Amino acid sequence: MTLRIVLVDDHPVVRAGVRALLESRDDLVVVGEASNAADAVQAVEAARPDVVLMDLSLGDGEGGIAATGRIRALPDPPAVLVLTTYDSESDILRALDAGAAGYLLKDSPPDQLFAGIQAVFRGEPALAPSVAAVLMRRAASPEPRMTEREVEVLELLADGLGNRELAKALFVSEATVKSHLSHIYGKLGVDTRAGAVAAAIEQRIIRR
Repeated sequence: MTLRIVLVDDHPVVRAGVRALLESRDDLVVVGEASNAADAVQAVEAARPDVVLMDLSLGDGEGGIAATGRIRALPDPPAVLVLTTYDSESDILRALDAGAAGYLLKDSPPDQLFAGIQAVFRGEPALAPSVAAVLMRRAASPEPRMTEREVEVLELLADGLGNRELAKALFVSEATVKSHLSHIYGKLGVDTRAGAVAAAIEQRIIRR
């Protein structure tokens, strides 16, 4: 059986390279390409692929996580396999929550990519070893986990926003921001904004 693939990546050279790699095999064929979320949904609706290879960074506008959610909401949707350079905990969890069946990195060997495509088509998970390690570490950690809102606060902290700007961006009061920061500091074992950002990057909770 030949599996039909749609490639979603905002870099034409990357798409060309991945297409050439996939089509070096008799059992894989690329039936569509897209560089943004809207075109990705249209390509899937038009081509009805078996698997979508999805990058997370798609330039301006919606990213790969939003595109994954939209594709998985379609009737009889294809499996989505993330293929990206990002391995932060927040990216991994958001992608899987959006409906991705697998998460591989762009430095994965070709055989791992081929096996991942076959796996997600069969309804099985496909995770890069470093991604699996992040998930296992999170599951095994006795430390309190960051909430999605706390991860959002950390990402905004990394962008250099102050409390007033954080409150405006999150549509909450400054008192609520201070409460979030207090919880974040406690979970990370730090007592400064810079320390929180550094620890979050080191632990791959956020990416920079």
